[in-house]
Amino acid sequence: MFLVGAELWRFRALIQALVQRHIATRYRGSLLGFLWSFLNPLCLMGVYTLVFSYYMRFDGGKHYHLLVFAGLLPWIWTSSALSEGTSALVSSGHLITKSMFPAHILPFVSVTSAMIHFVLALPMLIIFMLAAGMAIPATWFLVPVFILLQFIILNGAVLALSALNVFYRDVQHLVGNMLTFLFFLCPVVYPASAVPARFRFLLDANPFAVLTECYQKILIDGVVPGGLAFLSLILVATLSMGIGLFVHSYFRERFAEAL
Repeated sequence: MFLVGAELWRFRALIQALVQRHIATRYRGSLLGFLWSFLNPLCLMGVYTLVFSYYMRFDGGKHYHLLVFAGLLPWIWTSSALSEGTSALVSSGHLITKSMFPAHILPFVSVTSAMIHFVLALPMLIIFMLAAGMAIPATWFLVPVFILLQFIILNGAVLALSALNVFYRDVQHLVGNMLTFLFFLCPVVYPASAVPARFRFLLDANPFAVLTECYQKILIDGVVPGGLAFLSLILVATLSMGIGLFVHSYFRERFAEAL
């Protein structure tokens, strides 16, 4: 893990330039530009609040819209990082074919770019909470801890998926469909307490569901997640990065030839 950090630090200037280019490219030609980073989660929150609070009469509590927003922000980061990161190597094949280009930083750039949007959207949640008459819980100080855990988990997953996608282009399509399925397995539009006890294992076995619930606890409920949640996420982060590095290293020498 420390070697990975040292390697990323070595290429920090290149990573910064690629992240800036990635963000600029996403909103190129758009009238509202970077404002879409804030408008996208707002629109989604409005849709889900309308559907599940009124059309389907789902009782999510007094501050249901805040619960949804607190779950949507990390989910959008996850979804964007996995979908864009999986195709990061294929879409930047012209860079990889150049000698000595560090291909492993491309998935990292996708995860980092999505993380920036997540961090910049957090103040909007604070504004909504204050507008709803809620105090900002002291548990917000734990946010960087879970950002780091999610960052490591996503980087490991994207390292493996992007490498596999170079040789098996079906991977990017599978990821797109799995994200839709995974979204409803995470307590984003419903509280974790609404899941029947016999299905609770599906949440506990899903690291992104655990992350979503942890974010909602520290951002909205002011509750420190249990030690088991911390330990499970640390274990998943370690395994994800280890597997990601192994898969990426295994295929790395053949990237230029395949692209």
